[in-house]
Amino acid sequence: MIKTTRTHQIAAVVACAGALAYTVSKVELALKGELGMPGFPAPPKSYVGFGDVTAAQLGNAGLGLSMAVIALLLLRPIANPFFRWGTVVVSWVGIAMVGAGVVGFGARAMGVAPSLGAPPPEAGPAMAALLVGAVWAAGWSVAAVGATRGRARLRTGGERSATSSRSAASAASTC
Repeated sequence: MIKTTRTHQIAAVVACAGALAYTVSKVELALKGELGMPGFPAPPKSYVGFGDVTAAQLGNAGLGLSMAVIALLLLRPIANPFFRWGTVVVSWVGIAMVGAGVVGFGARAMGVAPSLGAPPPEAGPAMAALLVGAVWAAGWSVAAVGATRGRARLRTGGERSATSSRSAASAASTC
């Protein structure tokens, strides 16, 4: 079994919580029949020619639930290299998506990207959504890095290499 650090485990739980918060927000928007993100309502022109808003938001909620499961898989990386590699690669794709969303909605909130829509009508919910997204992406990044490092520890047989173990043993024998 691969050892994990407490920081890595906390980061994976934070990433899962961020994904679940996204999932809940999308279910809430689906029930209201609204596009957008919490604090960032979609402009009215976004609804023109758009199909089933509820189905689209429930699809987004499903994606959020999938991201929560992927984050939990990083909690204790598995020794199988194909499964672990797949989890890490999918995680980095998800991290890039969440990060891009935070940057894009942040630009919209500051009014520097008018093509993304008007700044949010209320700053509080918008800033809360941005904070959740930023913490989610940061936690997921730490968890993915921890899973990648876990792979290296598996190859070397633990956290210390054989060289450092020999050095410690020779240092102890000279005392």
